[in-house]
Amino acid sequence: MDQRNFDLASLLLRLVFGGLMAINHGYGKFMKLLTGDPTKFADVFGMGPVVSLTLASFAEFICAILLILGLRTRLATIPLIITMAVAAFYIHWPDPLKKKEMALLYLTAYVAIYLIGSGWYSLDRLIAERRGTGV
Repeated sequence: MDQRNFDLASLLLRLVFGGLMAINHGYGKFMKLLTGDPTKFADVFGMGPVVSLTLASFAEFICAILLILGLRTRLATIPLIITMAVAAFYIHWPDPLKKKEMALLYLTAYVAIYLIGSGWYSLDRLIAERRGTGV
């Protein structure tokens, strides 16, 4: 695969998996955190529902937006990877594979994005160029 196609694939992964996460999962949690009742959220690892909702909102909304922008991409994928691992292997552990499928797909995509980085079409690249370093 030539570099241009690689960079386009990276952009596509970031836009699709960042955008879908932010819109379909993160925005609702973020708004619930700001305006709703966070006590109705799952209590993950005994941290309490408010802390669990705060961490999930940060990952699924803030980090997903960073992913879309290609800003601090590898750093932004870490909370997303952790959140999807918790969803697949803790929240949905007793559930059938079909119920875990979405979390596993997101998890796989975020690991791939972490490994390949943000690519050419990203704010990370623009910042690196201004600093004189590579992406």
